Amino acid sequence: MQIIPAIDIIDGKCVRLTEGDYGQKKIYNEHPLEVAKQFEAVGLDRLHLVDLDGAKTGAVKNWKVLETIAGKTSLIIDFGGGIKKEEHVKIVFNSGAALATVGSIAIKDEAEFVKWLLTFGAAKFLLGADVKEEKIAINGWLVKTDVWLYDFIEKYIGHGIKHIFCTDVSKDGKLEGPSTELYKNIINKFPELDLIASGGVSSVKDLEDLNEIGCKGVIVGKAIYEGRIGLKELVRLNS
Repeated sequence: MQIIPAIDIIDGKCVRLTEGDYGQKKIYNEHPLEVAKQFEAVGLDRLHLVDLDGAKTGAVKNWKVLETIAGKTSLIIDFGGGIKKEEHVKIVFNSGAALATVGSIAIKDEAEFVKWLLTFGAAKFLLGADVKEEKIAINGWLVKTDVWLYDFIEKYIGHGIKHIFCTDVSKDGKLEGPSTELYKNIINKFPELDLIASGGVSSVKDLEDLNEIGCKGVIVGKAIYEGRIGLKELVRLNS
Protein backbone atom coordinates (compact mmCIF):
# COMPACT_ATOMS: atom_id res chain seq x y z
CA MET A 1 0.00 0.00 0.00
CA GLN A 2 1.33 3.40 -0.98
CA ILE A 3 1.41 6.15 1.65
CA ILE A 4 0.50 9.53 0.16
CA PRO A 5 0.96 12.56 2.43
CA ALA A 6 -1.38 15.49 1.82
CA ILE A 7 -0.80 19.21 1.70
CA ASP A 8 -3.93 21.37 1.54
CA ILE A 9 -3.41 24.97 0.41
CA ILE A 10 -5.29 28.16 1.25
CA ASP A 11 -3.66 31.51 0.41
CA GLY A 12 -0.43 29.68 -0.41
CA LYS A 13 -0.20 28.18 3.10
CA CYS A 14 -0.37 24.60 4.37
CA VAL A 15 -3.66 24.16 6.24
CA ARG A 16 -6.15 21.51 7.32
CA LEU A 17 -9.92 21.75 7.51
CA THR A 18 -12.34 19.70 9.61
CA GLU A 19 -15.15 17.97 7.65
CA GLY A 20 -14.35 20.23 4.70
CA ASP A 21 -15.48 23.30 6.66
CA TYR A 22 -13.56 26.39 5.58
CA GLY A 23 -14.55 27.99 8.88
CA GLN A 24 -12.59 25.29 10.73
CA LYS A 25 -9.17 26.04 9.28
CA LYS A 26 -5.82 25.51 10.98
CA ILE A 27 -2.57 26.77 9.47
CA TYR A 28 0.33 24.34 9.97
CA ASN A 29 3.04 25.95 7.87
CA GLU A 30 3.21 29.11 5.78
CA HIS A 31 5.70 27.46 3.42
CA PRO A 32 4.35 24.27 1.78
CA LEU A 33 7.71 23.62 0.09
CA GLU A 34 9.28 23.06 3.51
CA VAL A 35 6.64 20.45 4.30
CA ALA A 36 7.08 18.72 0.93
CA LYS A 37 10.86 18.60 1.42
CA GLN A 38 10.36 16.93 4.80
CA PHE A 39 8.31 14.20 3.15
CA GLU A 40 10.91 13.73 0.45
CA ALA A 41 13.81 13.72 2.94
CA VAL A 42 12.48 10.66 4.79
CA GLY A 43 11.94 8.71 1.57
CA LEU A 44 8.29 9.26 0.66
CA ASP A 45 7.80 9.72 -3.08
CA ARG A 46 4.16 10.79 -3.52
CA LEU A 47 2.27 13.97 -2.64
CA HIS A 48 -1.44 14.80 -2.69
CA LEU A 49 -1.66 18.57 -3.19
CA VAL A 50 -5.06 20.23 -2.83
CA ASP A 51 -5.89 23.78 -3.87
CA LEU A 52 -8.73 24.59 -1.46
CA ASP A 53 -9.07 28.11 -2.82
CA GLY A 54 -9.53 26.57 -6.26
CA ALA A 55 -12.07 24.04 -4.99
CA LYS A 56 -14.13 26.84 -3.49
CA THR A 57 -13.98 29.25 -6.46
CA GLY A 58 -14.03 26.79 -9.36
CA ALA A 59 -10.70 27.81 -10.91
CA VAL A 60 -7.13 26.71 -10.21
CA LYS A 61 -5.56 29.29 -7.87
CA ASN A 62 -2.46 27.90 -6.18
CA TRP A 63 -0.64 26.51 -9.23
CA LYS A 64 2.49 28.46 -8.24
CA VAL A 65 2.77 26.31 -5.13
CA LEU A 66 2.58 23.23 -7.35
CA GLU A 67 5.20 24.66 -9.70
CA THR A 68 7.56 25.40 -6.81
CA ILE A 69 7.24 21.96 -5.18
CA ALA A 70 7.50 20.13 -8.52
CA GLY A 71 10.56 22.17 -9.45
CA LYS A 72 12.39 21.73 -6.15
CA THR A 73 11.54 18.13 -5.22
CA SER A 74 11.29 14.84 -7.10
CA LEU A 75 7.90 13.98 -5.57
CA ILE A 76 5.22 12.48 -7.81
CA ILE A 77 2.42 14.98 -7.32
CA ASP A 78 -1.30 14.73 -7.88
CA PHE A 79 -2.93 18.16 -7.82
CA GLY A 80 -6.59 19.04 -7.53
CA GLY A 81 -9.01 21.79 -6.63
CA GLY A 82 -10.84 23.98 -9.11
CA ILE A 83 -10.08 22.00 -12.27
CA LYS A 84 -13.15 22.84 -14.33
CA LYS A 85 -11.85 23.53 -17.85
CA GLU A 86 -9.35 21.92 -20.22
CA GLU A 87 -7.12 24.97 -19.80
CA HIS A 88 -6.98 24.21 -16.06
CA VAL A 89 -5.85 20.66 -16.82
CA LYS A 90 -3.08 22.05 -19.01
CA ILE A 91 -2.01 24.50 -16.27
CA VAL A 92 -1.77 21.64 -13.78
CA PHE A 93 0.32 19.43 -16.06
CA ASN A 94 2.49 22.33 -17.25
CA SER A 95 3.14 23.25 -13.60
CA GLY A 96 4.57 19.80 -12.88
CA ALA A 97 1.76 17.55 -11.67
CA ALA A 98 1.95 13.89 -12.68
CA LEU A 99 -1.79 13.49 -12.13
CA ALA A 100 -4.75 15.86 -12.20
CA THR A 101 -7.15 15.21 -9.34
CA VAL A 102 -10.77 15.84 -10.27
CA GLY A 103 -14.16 15.32 -8.71
CA SER A 104 -16.89 17.88 -9.29
CA ILE A 105 -16.47 18.03 -13.08
CA ALA A 106 -17.15 14.29 -13.32
CA ILE A 107 -20.59 14.95 -11.85
CA LYS A 108 -21.43 18.32 -13.40
CA ASP A 109 -20.16 17.79 -16.94
CA GLU A 110 -19.54 14.14 -17.75
CA ALA A 111 -19.09 14.85 -21.47
CA GLU A 112 -16.32 17.38 -20.81
CA PHE A 113 -14.51 15.07 -18.39
CA VAL A 114 -14.71 12.12 -20.78
CA LYS A 115 -13.19 14.38 -23.44
CA TRP A 116 -10.24 15.04 -21.11
CA LEU A 117 -9.83 11.30 -20.57
CA LEU A 118 -9.60 10.81 -24.31
CA THR A 119 -7.30 13.81 -24.83
CA PHE A 120 -4.80 13.27 -22.02
CA GLY A 121 -5.35 9.58 -21.17
CA ALA A 122 -7.30 8.13 -18.24
CA ALA A 123 -4.03 7.20 -16.51
CA LYS A 124 -3.29 10.92 -16.02
CA PHE A 125 -6.30 11.45 -13.75
CA LEU A 126 -6.96 10.60 -10.12
CA LEU A 127 -10.73 10.65 -9.65
CA GLY A 128 -12.02 11.79 -6.29
CA ALA A 129 -15.16 10.21 -4.89
CA ASP A 130 -15.99 12.44 -1.93
CA VAL A 131 -18.99 11.09 -0.05
CA LYS A 132 -21.57 12.06 2.52
CA GLU A 133 -23.70 9.04 3.49
CA GLU A 134 -22.60 7.22 0.30
CA LYS A 135 -23.74 10.11 -1.93
CA ILE A 136 -21.16 12.12 -3.89
CA ALA A 137 -20.28 15.59 -2.53
CA ILE A 138 -18.85 18.28 -4.82
CA ASN A 139 -17.58 21.89 -4.83
CA GLY A 140 -15.03 21.39 -2.09
CA TRP A 141 -17.53 19.13 -0.26
CA LEU A 142 -19.97 22.00 0.14
CA VAL A 143 -22.75 20.40 -1.96
CA LYS A 144 -24.18 16.88 -1.50
CA THR A 145 -25.60 15.38 -4.70
CA ASP A 146 -28.07 12.52 -5.26
CA VAL A 147 -25.44 10.43 -7.08
CA TRP A 148 -24.83 7.09 -5.40
CA LEU A 149 -21.14 6.36 -4.87
CA TYR A 150 -21.22 2.91 -6.48
CA ASP A 151 -22.97 4.13 -9.63
CA PHE A 152 -20.36 6.88 -9.93
CA ILE A 153 -17.45 4.44 -9.65
CA GLU A 154 -18.97 1.92 -12.07
CA LYS A 155 -19.55 4.60 -14.70
CA TYR A 156 -15.98 5.86 -14.68
CA ILE A 157 -14.37 2.44 -14.57
CA GLY A 158 -16.26 2.04 -17.85
CA HIS A 159 -14.47 5.15 -19.14
CA GLY A 160 -11.04 3.71 -18.30
CA ILE A 161 -10.44 5.15 -14.84
CA LYS A 162 -8.31 2.84 -12.69
CA HIS A 163 -7.34 5.12 -9.77
CA ILE A 164 -9.98 6.53 -7.42
CA PHE A 165 -9.57 8.01 -3.98
CA CYS A 166 -12.57 8.02 -1.70
CA THR A 167 -13.04 10.47 1.17
CA ASP A 168 -15.82 10.13 3.72
CA VAL A 169 -16.33 13.83 4.45
CA SER A 170 -17.81 13.07 7.87
CA LYS A 171 -14.47 11.55 8.89
CA ASP A 172 -12.06 14.03 7.37
CA GLY A 173 -9.85 15.99 9.75
CA LYS A 174 -11.46 14.47 12.87
CA LEU A 175 -8.83 11.80 13.63
CA GLU A 176 -11.55 9.30 14.50
CA GLY A 177 -10.46 6.53 12.16
CA PRO A 178 -11.21 5.88 8.47
CA SER A 179 -14.37 4.43 6.91
CA THR A 180 -12.91 0.95 6.67
CA GLU A 181 -16.24 -0.80 6.05
CA LEU A 182 -17.05 1.59 3.21
CA TYR A 183 -13.70 0.89 1.56
CA LYS A 184 -14.14 -2.84 2.05
CA ASN A 185 -17.50 -2.64 0.26
CA ILE A 186 -15.98 -0.72 -2.65
CA ILE A 187 -13.10 -3.19 -3.02
CA ASN A 188 -15.52 -6.14 -2.93
CA LYS A 189 -17.69 -4.58 -5.64
CA PHE A 190 -14.80 -3.39 -7.83
CA PRO A 191 -11.78 -5.66 -7.28
CA GLU A 192 -10.13 -4.30 -10.45
CA LEU A 193 -10.02 -0.78 -8.99
CA ASP A 194 -6.92 0.76 -7.38
CA LEU A 195 -8.66 2.33 -4.38
CA ILE A 196 -6.96 5.01 -2.31
CA ALA A 197 -8.48 5.67 1.11
CA SER A 198 -8.69 9.23 2.44
CA GLY A 199 -10.02 10.83 5.60
CA GLY A 200 -9.96 10.00 9.29
CA VAL A 201 -6.59 8.22 9.53
CA SER A 202 -5.34 8.74 13.07
CA SER A 203 -2.86 5.96 13.84
CA VAL A 204 -0.53 3.32 12.49
CA LYS A 205 -3.23 0.73 13.23
CA ASP A 206 -5.60 2.57 10.88
CA LEU A 207 -3.01 2.25 8.14
CA GLU A 208 -2.48 -1.43 8.87
CA ASP A 209 -6.24 -2.04 8.77
CA LEU A 210 -6.56 -0.29 5.38
CA ASN A 211 -3.67 -2.35 4.03
CA GLU A 212 -5.31 -5.52 5.32
CA ILE A 213 -8.59 -4.93 3.45
CA GLY A 214 -6.77 -4.29 0.18
CA CYS A 215 -6.50 -0.53 -0.29
CA LYS A 216 -3.81 0.29 -2.85
CA GLY A 217 -2.97 3.60 -1.19
CA VAL A 218 -3.91 5.92 1.64
CA ILE A 219 -3.82 9.70 1.85
CA VAL A 220 -2.67 10.93 5.25
CA GLY A 221 -2.95 14.54 6.38
CA LYS A 222 -3.91 15.77 9.81
CA ALA A 223 -2.45 12.74 11.62
CA ILE A 224 0.98 13.81 10.37
CA TYR A 225 0.59 17.46 11.30
CA GLU A 226 -0.80 16.67 14.76
CA GLY A 227 2.04 14.23 15.47
CA ARG A 228 -0.17 11.13 15.64
CA ILE A 229 1.96 9.29 13.08
CA GLY A 230 5.69 9.90 12.66
CA LEU A 231 7.21 10.27 9.23
CA LYS A 232 9.51 7.30 9.84
CA GLU A 233 6.48 5.13 10.57
CA LEU A 234 4.93 6.22 7.29
CA VAL A 235 8.05 5.23 5.42
CA ARG A 236 8.10 1.83 7.13
CA LEU A 237 4.54 1.16 5.98
CA ASN A 238 5.03 2.55 2.46
CA SER A 239 5.45 0.08 -0.38
